[in-house]
Amino acid sequence: MPTKSETLFVLGYMLLPLLALLSAVVGLTMILGGDKIVGAIVLVVVTQVFAFGAFFALRKRKSALLEESHGE
Repeated sequence: MPTKSETLFVLGYMLLPLLALLSAVVGLTMILGGDKIVGAIVLVVVTQVFAFGAFFALRKRKSALLEESHGE
């Protein structure tokens, strides 16, 4: 069964950065395709939400690892 630090590892290093990259590509494609306002919103807002989510998950993982090491 995965622990909290393992789940946060997957979120912080794999899933959320990948979603940020994909949303950046979608935003740029929308801008280049002529849908400039919605593409800019996707590029700025959605990409940043995923990027900050990854940063937040990594910070929580660090604190969870420190908590696990102090508990032993």
